[in-house]
Amino acid sequence: MGLLISVVLFGCLKDKNHDQVCNYTDSQTQAPDSQVQKVKAYLDSNHINAQKHSSGFYYTINSQGAGAFVTNLCSIITVGYKGKLTNGNIFDSTATGLPASFRLGQVIVGWQKGIPLVNKGGKITLYIPPALGYGSQVVNDRNGNILIPANSIIIFDVDVLDISG
Repeated sequence: MGLLISVVLFGCLKDKNHDQVCNYTDSQTQAPDSQVQKVKAYLDSNHINAQKHSSGFYYTINSQGAGAFVTNLCSIITVGYKGKLTNGNIFDSTATGLPASFRLGQVIVGWQKGIPLVNKGGKITLYIPPALGYGSQVVNDRNGNILIPANSIIIFDVDVLDISG
């Protein structure tokens, strides 16, 4: 699954040491009502109580954390995570004991808006509509198998292990 991380999450990573100039701009993307309603229907049918973000994703803060917080899209976050589809199929996760680190501005909009809702040490579940995830893009593994179908709602359980910058 490491390849998916580098292709999907780190698609614009230019420097392994994160020493590049950071010029990310805050996305103003809003999920269309039809997608927001589909996420809400999933939550309702699974008896999940989640809050709605103004951009259109839903989230559950499992633990707020008490450490550092994200200051901007240039913040470097270190996380452990699991990504799955609404049918429960896991499409990506960090290996046990091997977290991932990246600038917040390098990931999907659902993460850019959701991760700042918790501090270092926090745990959050994000329910992301396609417009704030991978949209109409199909995500394949290295063998060409579909991991994330086009227009999928994606769910991430994220443990924020560290925040810097």
